[in-house]
Amino acid sequence: MNILILGGTIFLGKHIVNAALAKNHTVTLFNRGKHNPEWFPDLEKIKGDREVDLSGLKGRKFDAVIDTCGYVPGVVKRSAEFLRDSAGHYTFISSISVYNDFKKLNMNEDSPVGVVTDGNFSEMTMENYGPLKALCEKEVTDVFGYDASIVRSGLIVGDGDFSDRFTYWVRRIANGGKVIIPVSKVNNVQFIDVKDLADWTLKMCEEKISGVYNSTGPLDTLSLNDFTAKCKDFSGSDAEFIYMDEKFLLDENVVPFRDLTLWLPEEDAGVNNIDITKAKKAGLTIRPLEDTFKDTIQYDLSRGPDFKLRTGLSEEKESELLEKWNKVK
Repeated sequence: MNILILGGTIFLGKHIVNAALAKNHTVTLFNRGKHNPEWFPDLEKIKGDREVDLSGLKGRKFDAVIDTCGYVPGVVKRSAEFLRDSAGHYTFISSISVYNDFKKLNMNEDSPVGVVTDGNFSEMTMENYGPLKALCEKEVTDVFGYDASIVRSGLIVGDGDFSDRFTYWVRRIANGGKVIIPVSKVNNVQFIDVKDLADWTLKMCEEKISGVYNSTGPLDTLSLNDFTAKCKDFSGSDAEFIYMDEKFLLDENVVPFRDLTLWLPEEDAGVNNIDITKAKKAGLTIRPLEDTFKDTIQYDLSRGPDFKLRTGLSEEKESELLEKWNKVK
């Protein structure tokens, strides 16, 4: 296949390119050339800013487009309309953040999505990220119809994950000592290895699997307790797990998903309990968790011994919590 990738030089995009090249597809990149321009020196790269100028793609023909960097509906609409007559299929990377009520568990692709409430349709913010993604999905499907695939990704982890939400647990547990584990009524975790998401995205593109698909993992339910136990077993750590009640942590101003990553309290538990039945039936596969551990460790080590994680409890906050917990338990 002759595939055009919008973006392609940040995290997921890189792995989609690698997956496509491994299958002997022809890949062309269209982006501003601002991120990792040294990657993929042998590929054709068309420099352009999709917000204002798509002329570099004029007259080109592609079997498929994969859009890794669409966040604003007006921009996505312009790209989709420009490419409709020159591409057979359009795969759009979206997010499970589109849903409007994460108190609900097991939301599927038909669950209600969020709406923009601040009138801002042209600039992405933390507040409107999900609703804007939902509008982007609509723009793609309005233009491409059954020739569109919508990948609603969950938390992406593994090789190149700069959020460090997964890495925090791998590194912290490997370091040993007393490790704080949150306890909630609903305590599952969900995430997807970036390589699995890349393979899945390429499969949807190759097979023209139309429609919307929640795309996260694992394939079976995984609790935070089981996940952290697997981290410990993998590293051979002597870590001692200290299980702390959700209310205590929230009262102590521990920020879910930032300080104790992957964990979300009951009111947001839907994020970690998304229904992926549809994707599994369509062929989504997930590699063994141990492979993701290995890739995560290798990536973390590549950043040097003094690299400070972007998320996770600081040593000071951890010590403070342990001291307070000992007094109240």
